[in-house]
Amino acid sequence: MDHPITYTFHPIEKCNMCGSSAAHHKVLGKRLNASQGRHPARKSGITTTIMRCTRCGLIFSNPLPIPENIQDHYGIPPESYWTEEYRQRDKSVYLPGLEKLKQEITSDGPLRSLDIGAGLGRFVKACAEAGFEAWGCEASEPFHQRAIEKMQIPKDKLILGKVEDVEFPENYFDYISLKAVLEHLTDPSLVLARSIKWLKPGGVVMVAGPSSNWMISKWFDRYYSLRGLDYTTHLSPMHTPFHLYEFGLKSFEYNAKESGYYVHHYHYDVCETFLPLRFNGLLKWIMRKNNSGMDITVLLKKNA
Repeated sequence: MDHPITYTFHPIEKCNMCGSSAAHHKVLGKRLNASQGRHPARKSGITTTIMRCTRCGLIFSNPLPIPENIQDHYGIPPESYWTEEYRQRDKSVYLPGLEKLKQEITSDGPLRSLDIGAGLGRFVKACAEAGFEAWGCEASEPFHQRAIEKMQIPKDKLILGKVEDVEFPENYFDYISLKAVLEHLTDPSLVLARSIKWLKPGGVVMVAGPSSNWMISKWFDRYYSLRGLDYTTHLSPMHTPFHLYEFGLKSFEYNAKESGYYVHHYHYDVCETFLPLRFNGLLKWIMRKNNSGMDITVLLKKNA
């Protein structure tokens, strides 16, 4: 990031997902507004405190740093945010999963989807090819423009705006996706409640985001602790990719009671370990066995 960003810092009094008092939550450590590496104490910058909810496992920044202009975080060229591999990925890789997901949808009539945080529009396009009337919502002006120009997403189907501000009819969508989005938003509980309101009975909200139980983060935190450092590797509130939250399964189970849904299915994705390759096989096997992979995916259904 080569320009200054102005933040307001909002104190957190209760867990966003389960509502328990933050006064009783565990402090994990400090997080710099830059990559920390092995020697974070040698680096200068701004830190915020990272905490874990002792009730549902949600990890969050307290205070919560909120940019005065959302475009300071996401109003950047897509080339500087996503890897070349991602930009070249064939959107057809999504189709088998979408066909399987359609079997989880029990609502009648033509299928309608909404991808929140549509980015370059690949998933919107894939949903259209899978038979959905496909909509998208994107807060970044450059991403929104690129999706229309490069992916030919119809302008009337790709809404520019923050999901907290846009409006859709109730009981309108059969499938709503929040892939790598919820962890960036200041109020995940609000966005889940809005998504459930827009969902048809029998439809599905799919959330994929970082798990608060990732084994590798725990190991790196232990490394800091053994060196007497009060830092944590969890989250990146003030540097790319700007994660404000990590979620536990219980985060959704508790939130479900307030927002009118239930957890229909969940699984953990192992992803990379960021450790020497010779250890990858064993570490990934361990993470699969004890549900400590980097990401969690949940399918949420609206209460009848």
